[in-house]
Amino acid sequence: MSERATPTIRVLLVDDHPLMRRGIAGVLEDEPDIAIVAEADDGFKAQERYFDLLPDVTLMDLAMPRCGGIEAIRAIRARDPQACIIAVTTYAGDGQVQRALEAGASGYVLKSSLGAGVAELVRAAHAGRRVLAPDLAQRLNQARPEQLTARERDVLALVAQGLGNREVARELGIAEETVKGYLSNVLQKLQASDRTHAVVIALRRGMLD
Repeated sequence: MSERATPTIRVLLVDDHPLMRRGIAGVLEDEPDIAIVAEADDGFKAQERYFDLLPDVTLMDLAMPRCGGIEAIRAIRARDPQACIIAVTTYAGDGQVQRALEAGASGYVLKSSLGAGVAELVRAAHAGRRVLAPDLAQRLNQARPEQLTARERDVLALVAQGLGNREVARELGIAEETVKGYLSNVLQKLQASDRTHAVVIALRRGMLD
């Protein structure tokens, strides 16, 4: 039997829904230059599979139990800066897109846009191109340049849980006045009328999980 004309692109498929994995695998299994070498259903297993096999491309779901995709991307890229990982999700919030790219994702695509085009996405990422759907790219370009800092997200996440300023300060080990300062910055950046409005905006834009 003759060898393939092109080298095989080895893919790690990470998603907590078996049917989603099966659907993507079904599309890719007939591609002569692409092979799925392993699957995982959470971020911890994704890291184990990645470093056991060192795949060429990883398709990484973001919303998973135990360890989410962004945390897994960050951990993998910390040990292997050349890792090629495509973030895959159902949500198109620009904050989540930005967080995934900052974590080191090579691209960001919606599950609804995968279908038969997933093979081309894998090939593009493997070739070193950033994979980002045009509508997402436009949304990022139009998004306000101000992004919440990690500490501002920490404060807002606790506010989203119903904590008051004093409780947030106690949880984070900072002064209550410092919490107020962070919240003031958040309201300005998100153009929110109050803290509840800020939480709603942040959730909608994917800045909070």
